Amino acid sequence: MDALITHPGSITHRQPLFRLSAHPTHHRIMNVTVDPNALTGFLADVRDVDVQNLEYVPFMRHHLADLLVERLGDDFADMLVELVKDRRHGGFTIGLQDLSQDPSDFVKFGTAIGHILGPSNHDAMSGTYYARFVVKHTDNSDSYLRQAYRLFTMHTDGTYVSDATDWLLMMKFAERNAVGGESRFLHIDDWEERDRFVNHKLGTKPFFYKGSGSKNVSEQIERPLFFQSEFGLSISFIDQFVQPSNREEAAFLRSLSQSMETAAGTKEVSLPVGGLVVLNNYFYLHGRAPFQPNESLFRELMRQRGSFAS
Repeated sequence: MDALITHPGSITHRQPLFRLSAHPTHHRIMNVTVDPNALTGFLADVRDVDVQNLEYVPFMRHHLADLLVERLGDDFADMLVELVKDRRHGGFTIGLQDLSQDPSDFVKFGTAIGHILGPSNHDAMSGTYYARFVVKHTDNSDSYLRQAYRLFTMHTDGTYVSDATDWLLMMKFAERNAVGGESRFLHIDDWEERDRFVNHKLGTKPFFYKGSGSKNVSEQIERPLFFQSEFGLSISFIDQFVQPSNREEAAFLRSLSQSMETAAGTKEVSLPVGGLVVLNNYFYLHGRAPFQPNESLFRELMRQRGSFAS
């Protein structure tokens, strides 16, 4: 494939092995489609890479990124980084296009994409650099992450850990008997009530965050809701783990959360099996719509989080 690709406000590129297009349901996120032969070649290149080796040896994760870039070119890597750092977009979707159903291939492809952006964080919930988790009909966890029939409210990741969480990657491994459960994204520049909360006296006040027991993180982190980063106005928030110290703070946080949920800029996005989404964690909030009840519901996802390469 050899297409001349243009996206709004950007330079036109000649890209022979991948193409960039508008996402069908989100006006900011871009969709990246890769030449199937290049993907097949990458999967062959990594066939003998053991997933446990990736878990134990950090430089092997970057090696997978190198192998994918060798197949697709430096322009591919530059484009992914540009998309996530560019505030006009801030994210993209990409997938394996049904070329494999092997969960190991999913881990390898997601690892390669993530490490083009930069190193992954340790995920205390799983004990390694990524987490795989299942959403099904019944659940006894202590957070909304696995609770299928509850609204998983809008939030950013990394609120209760000291590591920088610049980007977030979510990949769908499997799905059966699932209706609903769409991902929900809100770019804070599309949040019409944002400035009302930014300019409130509590808008830039540091709050304490503490994860639930299943997160395996005992530290308590203090950080403001709104702050300035290299990407401009940024946010850090999750309703489950923020710790108000009085009723006034609690009322403010509740109003803020409700405003996010009902914002016109909050859009639903669906991923196919083998597809993934990457978002800039500084100016995107994300959540999940409830599923329709089904005793045979099953969805498996992978999460990776990390920082941009220095």
